Amino acid sequence: MPELSHRRRLLVLAICCMSLLIVSLDNTVLNVALPSMEKDLDASVSGLQWTIDAYTLVLASLLMLSGATADRIGRKRVFMAGLVVFTIGSALCSLAPNLEALIAFRMVQAVGGSMLNPVAMSIITNTFTAPRERARAIGVWGAVVGISMAAGPLVGGLLVESVGWRAIFWLNIPVGLAALLLTLRFVPESRAPKARRPDPVGQVLVMALFGSLTYAIIEAPNSGLAHVAPFAGLALAALLGILWYEPRRAEPLIELRFFRSAPFSGATVIAVGAFAALGGFLFLSTLYLQNVRGLDALHAGLWMLPMAVPTFLCAPLSGRLVGSRGPRLPLLLAGCAMTSSGVLFAVFEAETSNVTLFLGFLLFGVGFGFVNSPITNTAVSGMPRTQAGVAAAVASTSRQIGQTLGVAVIGAVLAAGVSASSYRDTFVSAARPGWWIIAGCGLAVLVLGALTTGPWARRTAQRTAERLEATEVRDAAGVVS
Repeated sequence: MPELSHRRRLLVLAICCMSLLIVSLDNTVLNVALPSMEKDLDASVSGLQWTIDAYTLVLASLLMLSGATADRIGRKRVFMAGLVVFTIGSALCSLAPNLEALIAFRMVQAVGGSMLNPVAMSIITNTFTAPRERARAIGVWGAVVGISMAAGPLVGGLLVESVGWRAIFWLNIPVGLAALLLTLRFVPESRAPKARRPDPVGQVLVMALFGSLTYAIIEAPNSGLAHVAPFAGLALAALLGILWYEPRRAEPLIELRFFRSAPFSGATVIAVGAFAALGGFLFLSTLYLQNVRGLDALHAGLWMLPMAVPTFLCAPLSGRLVGSRGPRLPLLLAGCAMTSSGVLFAVFEAETSNVTLFLGFLLFGVGFGFVNSPITNTAVSGMPRTQAGVAAAVASTSRQIGQTLGVAVIGAVLAAGVSASSYRDTFVSAARPGWWIIAGCGLAVLVLGALTTGPWARRTAQRTAERLEATEVRDAAGVVS
């Protein structure tokens, strides 16, 4: 890709951030609309889980394929295709006549979404090549998540109250079209020098793993263990298949050698934990504020501001810290804040008092604001630039897996403990195990942040990068000869 001027690079960053904005807004806005969808579509708790997880599940299954495809046929081309499909999917969601159709159209959205975030991150990685400049660009990228968390509940609440839940999907259409036109005009095409071959077997195994595992978790409270046991067995078989098959391929869908790098492995698990906490946090908070406290969607959105504003403010600060001091400090701050928030709800029932509820939301927002930038930066830094799309896709996949599992597990825990006849009276006690899970996720961020950012971890990252680059040089020499 030719060298771009500073102004052009910032414009490319802004266009890529537009794609992140519509995908992130879609998640935060949807959470505010869940109670309205529940009433309008006569949905159960598991039905609400599927409106979120059908999207994140397909997204997680296709992200690595999209990243590798973009590296092969062109990142701009795949990015534009993603914008088109995501915008069409959003229009279909707004027209969904029932819950089943909405879930299906959310899956269409996810096909488009899988071509956006990892490909946009790959474009950013290849546009901002200086480590400090890249860290700051990723900090801006993280701040967009904060903007979506701040604006999503407010905009979603206003639309749900004034127009209806279908209007939340209208937001994506003008932004998607604008991003499409700007990409066509200003984003240069780029691709990896050496194209990676498709891996259909690996793709099927990944889809089988994520799909069967999520189904087993969500449906277990309603259908019983006997019904979901075959799906759990399928998930285990798919996992074993991945571990056996992928290392034997020259160009696998999942590059397992990346995981020899302790920082990369740590960032992957931290992403799962942090986004599982986010998915569960939003799910529990939205249902509590509207179904237990009886707030309308707009006022529930206002209550989300103590979480959203710190996320917005801390994300760029985290990017600067990563650029100047490395990922350890932001990860430690994130782990402490997220753990404290979960414990506040689990032990002190923070939701039952306005002061502790505000404090719990504030702590979680600070933690989540600090965690995103070090995840992304660690995932793509130190890896060969030719595999930037694959590395970024693994990081994005980890986020979506985390959010999928967070909603699935915490939603299942809530469904098992809450009573339909006395919903308001049983919600707080039924949600307590979910808050403990969120606290555990925060603790995992803290511990792994400390373990995988020291000198030993950096040495493993250096050795992994050298091996990958040596393999690329050897393969290239083989092709030339």
